[in-house]
Amino acid sequence: MPNDPVAMNAPRRRDGDSTGGLLDGSTTFEELRERAIALRKEGMSRRQIRDRLKVSNNDILNRLLEGEPPPEWTKRPNAKDDLRARAREMRLQGMTYDRIQLELGCSKSSISLWVRDLPKPDRPTRTREEASAIAKRGWEATLRQREIERQRTKLAAEQEIGRLTDRELFLVGVGLYWSEGAKSKHYRPAERVIFTNSDPDMIKIYLAWLRLLGITPDHLRFHLMIHESADATSAERFWASLAGADAASFDKTSLKRHDPKTTRKNVGESYRGCLAVRVLNGADLYRRIEGWWYGIVVGAQSTD
Repeated sequence: MPNDPVAMNAPRRRDGDSTGGLLDGSTTFEELRERAIALRKEGMSRRQIRDRLKVSNNDILNRLLEGEPPPEWTKRPNAKDDLRARAREMRLQGMTYDRIQLELGCSKSSISLWVRDLPKPDRPTRTREEASAIAKRGWEATLRQREIERQRTKLAAEQEIGRLTDRELFLVGVGLYWSEGAKSKHYRPAERVIFTNSDPDMIKIYLAWLRLLGITPDHLRFHLMIHESADATSAERFWASLAGADAASFDKTSLKRHDPKTTRKNVGESYRGCLAVRVLNGADLYRRIEGWWYGIVVGAQSTD
């Protein structure tokens, strides 16, 4: 296990090399720019090009990609212009706000802004029940459109991340532990490395971080905490499979008593309790985590 993951992943710099150690004697800036532009034309994002060419300096990356437009998939999708044009066309056909909302799933406030300069159509006479039904269908269409836009935004954001470098995973892991892991207090000093969470994805990232630090499975112990009314056996199998651990690595499960006066929200098949992951003999690792965290704090302040 390296003693200093930060130093291990830091870019090497040669004296007099303004490119941050990027160019060696056999590679010129022009050659590197040609490679960067070729990758851009293949449809890669800035992050993907940075990782492929090992460019850690944003200023250099900007120079390499200067004048080369980004691929379409990296641009934030904007469906409003198309919806506006369709809304105006439908208004010119004599449709009401309710009908346009039903067809496009837009809010009435947006439709009003888009078509307010157009002539108003004659309003048809409807009963209260008919108007209520149309309004309900329009609202349901709006909710469907919002969900589509929500999922589109999430997908675009997910694609912005790409593959994590070891240094990025290292920094994410430090922040993750300091927000969710056990910490020593002045009133209760205890230098232990214990991470507890109910989110399987959080546990996956944390375990990947421990592997990056060189923590082997034989140095890990797991402890499940779950309500007594839940399926503890099923939860134990789930966490053991996720962690890739055998039964010997798990301590006895803690069952929480249910207070009949309270109404629990964490119920159903998706509820699997909380898993605590403990690193054996972790005092030295805890001290390093605390030091890494304050290093991040100082580093963040220095960027202001």
